Amino acid sequence: MNSSEKKPRKGAGTPKRSWLDGPQIPAQFDGERPARWPGEHLGLPKSGPGALASVMRRTGGVFIDWFLCLILANGVVTLTSALGGVSTVTPMIYLIIGVLSVWLFARTPGQAVLGMGVARVDANERVNFLRAFARTFFTLFIFPAVLVDADGRGIHDRATGTAVVFG
Repeated sequence: MNSSEKKPRKGAGTPKRSWLDGPQIPAQFDGERPARWPGEHLGLPKSGPGALASVMRRTGGVFIDWFLCLILANGVVTLTSALGGVSTVTPMIYLIIGVLSVWLFARTPGQAVLGMGVARVDANERVNFLRAFARTFFTLFIFPAVLVDADGRGIHDRATGTAVVFG
């Protein structure tokens, strides 16, 4: 081997990492160029109908939905205590309203007020009952809606192949 054919050093080209850096988790779009706007890799427009709604707007929709459910839960609890207190009835109503409204109308009441809706990103179809149930269940019990992926889509939306879009 002559001097121009040097063996590469082990680990050359990779930055030195320590255990304090944490694990390297693969990104959703590894190997692709970064998106110029949220939803570009999903085939969604930059703005207008069909564009991804911002995290703040989606948060506003959830607050409107939760407030509506809280009012309804107070009404139910004044009529009967068989279902429990307000803190038990509110999530029940949230689940029912979330599933039925996304399945039937492709939007929750809070999303409708703020001009948003739920769309499938994996097919050109409406959100069916099973996806609407899974999405609302994940939002309520497993994934907080503020955990988002590289596009700003909630983890519950990523798990169900949906997105909250304008329109």
